[in-house]
Amino acid sequence: MYNFAAKYKFKYILTGANYSSECVREPLEWHYHASDLRQLLDIHSKFGKHPLRTFPLADIFKYKLYYRFIKGVRVVKPLNHIPFYKEAAMDELVDRFGWQKYAHKHYESRFTRFYEGYWLPTKFGYDKRRAHFSSLILTGQLSRADALEKIALPAYSEETIAEDFEYIATKLDLTVEELKAIMAGPNKTYRDYKNAMTFIDLGTKVLRAVGVQRAIIR
Repeated sequence: MYNFAAKYKFKYILTGANYSSECVREPLEWHYHASDLRQLLDIHSKFGKHPLRTFPLADIFKYKLYYRFIKGVRVVKPLNHIPFYKEAAMDELVDRFGWQKYAHKHYESRFTRFYEGYWLPTKFGYDKRRAHFSSLILTGQLSRADALEKIALPAYSEETIAEDFEYIATKLDLTVEELKAIMAGPNKTYRDYKNAMTFIDLGTKVLRAVGVQRAIIR
């Protein structure tokens, strides 16, 4: 998206990101920087089968600094400038457009549903619903009691998990047995591969000092 905007000289990118339902960030252990190209390329060199000649890439420094200050591409978050309530917004989409609700944040995709609802909590013990519900609690959209009741339940059914497991394995060109073997293997973190965390930390401190970066990432 950033590459496209810079290439075709679009100056603004509108996103649905918002503080109302996303004010609590997941820890880095749960969700490391997807735009750390040093890490991505190191992992690809170890496990990749095909060259990334046409795969679009944008390093965090490229889109945070070069695209913003040299190319003039700005990310705009309109929902931060209006009263935004997640449940009311979804109800309006249902009433006006026949939109279909899904169970949890990011579960509109089978891959992210499987990754966040099953893989992370089962393999690593990370349940992203904790951060998602915490945001809603802090902004008065969900009570703590209701959040605890929701978090006590599995993210989705065993039957759906089995279906998704087979679907995801096929998409990754793996057998179900191979994907199960990966799941049973040793857990890794971003620290097990080359990464640019030292430089990202430094860059974040500089951006925070000049008022560009506001989010606290830790």
